[in-house]
Amino acid sequence: MNEERPRYAAGSLRAVAELAWSAGRGRLLLRVVLAVVASAVPVTLAWLTKTILDGLAEPGRPLLVPVLLLALAGVAAAVLPHAVPYVEAELQRAIDLLCRRRLYAAVARLPGLRHLENPRFQDRLALAGETGSSGPAEVVGGTLAGLQGTLMLGGFLGTLAVLNAWMLLPVGLAGLVALHGQVRLSRYRARVHGRLGHATRREFFYAQLLNSTSAAKEVRLYGLGGLFGARMLAELRWINAQRRRMDRRELLVQGLHGALGAVVAGAGLVWAVDAARNGRLTVGDVAMFVAAVAGVQDGLAIMISSAGRTHEAMLLFGHYRHVVEAEPDLAAPRGRARTVRPLREGVELRDVWFRYGDDLPWVLRGVSLTIPAGGTAALVGANGAGKSTLVKLLCRFYDPTRGAVLWDGVDLRELPVEELRRRIGGIFQDYVCYDLTAADNIGLGDPAALGDRDRIVAAARRAGIHEALAALPRGYDTMLSRAFDVPAYDDPGTGVLLSGGQWQRVALARALLRDRTDLLILDEPSAGLDAAAEAELHGRMREHRAGRAGLLISHRLSTVRDADTIVVLADGRVAEHGPHDALLAAGGRYARLFRLQASGYQEQDRARP
Repeated sequence: MNEERPRYAAGSLRAVAELAWSAGRGRLLLRVVLAVVASAVPVTLAWLTKTILDGLAEPGRPLLVPVLLLALAGVAAAVLPHAVPYVEAELQRAIDLLCRRRLYAAVARLPGLRHLENPRFQDRLALAGETGSSGPAEVVGGTLAGLQGTLMLGGFLGTLAVLNAWMLLPVGLAGLVALHGQVRLSRYRARVHGRLGHATRREFFYAQLLNSTSAAKEVRLYGLGGLFGARMLAELRWINAQRRRMDRRELLVQGLHGALGAVVAGAGLVWAVDAARNGRLTVGDVAMFVAAVAGVQDGLAIMISSAGRTHEAMLLFGHYRHVVEAEPDLAAPRGRARTVRPLREGVELRDVWFRYGDDLPWVLRGVSLTIPAGGTAALVGANGAGKSTLVKLLCRFYDPTRGAVLWDGVDLRELPVEELRRRIGGIFQDYVCYDLTAADNIGLGDPAALGDRDRIVAAARRAGIHEALAALPRGYDTMLSRAFDVPAYDDPGTGVLLSGGQWQRVALARALLRDRTDLLILDEPSAGLDAAAEAELHGRMREHRAGRAGLLISHRLSTVRDADTIVVLADGRVAEHGPHDALLAAGGRYARLFRLQASGYQEQDRARP
């Protein structure tokens, strides 16, 4: 492990250097030049001041050139504190932009869900998003500040050596003590940031619940505002306690180092004054000695601060590297990838076993079923039976732990995942309501169709939502959210909130926009609809599924009775399968569930006056 750390640190430095160079080489070179100039100015000022003071003690000595140079150096000293932060900020913005682009491109490149559904990876991702993009800029800024401090320190150490070489010893020892303390402090800060990741996410979660429009009804109905507020504040108090402890340690360490530096400087000043009284130093020497001691301490402070800043940024940059360099969570096709051809036979799950981790229970246990091309398979079962996991395997968000999922007899692992997914359309039970326009909410089903209003409208018609969207204040260009708009009753552009059933149809239209798919997955597509709307929607779906393989998942068994085959999942296994009539005649689990639901409807009919 200890041997790996230097190699990892060297790799991080190379990654940071490449980021800075790619983001803005001109700004980087200018920042280096400014660091060199900024380190030379204080040393130049000290020597010019000595020259002028000694010249004043010698009447007739020419001082015009030193005075002009001093004035010029003074201008540089006045301008540099403003120029350096500006150039550094410009460089930081360029690096930040490139880092964010690479970070979220890396997340988008993850083909599956294993990383994204892993809490530890989520913590890393949160830290990478929070500090990863600023980390490289901090490393660059800290390194260049360290260069500036080192050069300035070297100049003043040389000056100090000319006047009193013995002063180098206490000054050097004080600097080494401060450097050691700063490195340990930076490691402590990085550890604290790592511990805060979980708590920060939980605090943000509770804050979002208090602000969320989707949770607002339950929060108010059940009086959850106080509970969530208390939990949010508890997390915030713990976060503040950790930060307070870190601030106190920082205050103690830096206060002790400052006091040690002040003692060294005071002792040096006593010696310089005594030497001047005894004629060993001139007035200019005393002035330069005071400037040299202050300059050495400033150089050391810059070096120590930049070392701690760089070290901490490097540790936090590790989270960014972990995400950006994460291995794909799906295996690449072995050998040359095969072309995904139009589905002719069907999709088959052959003895599929699956669990989300080696230490977690099996979710699917030897599942075998076929979704025939041009036919429909329905999947029913209790919550937790494994239906949603089976959908994830069909979309190849995960690979089976054992067994295989086959597309016309070809293992999905041998097919390019992007090509495969272009042939799959679907609506998930947890569909997304995007804070975008109606047209965008549908067009996202096929980004190539975002500018094709005819295709978007056609998909909305198939989902039965066209009339409702066309009647909005700006039709399909109306925002389906109030997250970004200021409410204004006289502004037709103000966002509109749809009902749950309308949102479900919009999500369905998004799935139907992919009209060239071979497999259509409908996971509870009518859960938010009334009986009449449900019957009308399923009639439309039967027309759209014609010629495609379809998988229909529903708890309402009346909606699956027309499927070619019905598969009943129980505890991750196929308990029964067959057409509706055969399953009813068998009198098994499906028959009991179907009669139970039917009896509920019959009792409602008898109860009506």
